[in-house]
Amino acid sequence: MEAYIVDWLNLLVRWLHFITGVAWIGASFYFIWLDNHLLEPRDPDDTRVGVGGEVWSVHGGGFYHAQKYKGAPPFIPETLHWFKWEAYSTWLSGMFLLVLVYWYGAQVYLIDPAVAELSPLQAIGLAAGIIVAGWVVYDLLCKSPLGNNERLFAGVLFLLVGVLAWGVCELFSGRGAYIHFGAVLGTIMVANVFFVIIPGQKRMVAAAERGETPNVEDGLRAKQRSVHNTYFTLPVLFVMVSNHYAMTYGHEYNWAILIAISLAGALIRIYFVSRHSGKASPWPLIVAGVLLAGVAALIAPRASAASGEAVAFDDVRAVVMHRCTTCHAAQPTHPAFPAAPGGVVLETEEQIVAEALRIHQQTVVTRVMPIGNLTNITEEEREIIDRWYQGMEAVQ
Repeated sequence: MEAYIVDWLNLLVRWLHFITGVAWIGASFYFIWLDNHLLEPRDPDDTRVGVGGEVWSVHGGGFYHAQKYKGAPPFIPETLHWFKWEAYSTWLSGMFLLVLVYWYGAQVYLIDPAVAELSPLQAIGLAAGIIVAGWVVYDLLCKSPLGNNERLFAGVLFLLVGVLAWGVCELFSGRGAYIHFGAVLGTIMVANVFFVIIPGQKRMVAAAERGETPNVEDGLRAKQRSVHNTYFTLPVLFVMVSNHYAMTYGHEYNWAILIAISLAGALIRIYFVSRHSGKASPWPLIVAGVLLAGVAALIAPRASAASGEAVAFDDVRAVVMHRCTTCHAAQPTHPAFPAAPGGVVLETEEQIVAEALRIHQQTVVTRVMPIGNLTNITEEEREIIDRWYQGMEAVQ
């Protein structure tokens, strides 16, 4: 019953996380687009009252006219919309999921003895410390003189993000490493909103209500953090779906794959931000495409070196029944799984043969199954699966 309840919590909170994430990212993308499409006001009266730019748009059967003031408007309206709860809700639901799946289930999803011998307490402590340290280091960099040099800051930040990717992959399982990499970036994004963007906006509103000119530094700092957030977005979205693709997190060089795909995501976002301004160079998109194609080519499965006598199906069935059906059964016996993961059941000959490609991919090519090697599959047993699969391929 406990695993069943955890599954329902996982479902509901994951759904909430997805909904709030769409709302936050959608609003973020829209305002980046809006900022980059502003034109000089056509009405001189608007310029006189401080309007710095405007944009007209049409959507849903109506016309919209958005204006941005250089400083504060002549008056603050009673209803002023803030964009913050989308970010907070996304982070809170995401952290709940992280705790529920990767910390509560640390021995299954976070720890891989083949990577590092960690106790659940050690793994969770390291994970939490890395998330906090990520924000602290980033924030100090932004506040340092380095934060005033956009290009140099970007280079240093990329280097540190690369170190982060390598570090988490040296500590945790592939899945756990990728999700914690995303958690660090996501925490930085929401902390930017909570500690910098919203407080700055509150100070600007308070100054305007007192009839004073808002401090331009608040606007500049908020803009800087907002731009950083938009470049983090696509790498974080990749991490959110990466657990479906063991070819990435299960690879020997999973850290390099994570860096390359994250860089590709940032470059894609750079292209679209530039495109909003009407001066987009195709090079960021081209480089991103080359990076993704290069990763795909480098991690493509190679011909197996398995050799020896053909493997009888009974030998493979024995391995599968001993190492896989603890979880992949109609009624799993492992307490962490109330139902077979992915709906994959491996109890009959027909089921095993039907899933031959997936079994080979997960146990031999990416080696991510059994997850965390909970059932202690041996190298000899992986070789049995490999030789059996290659024999099937040769016959076909």
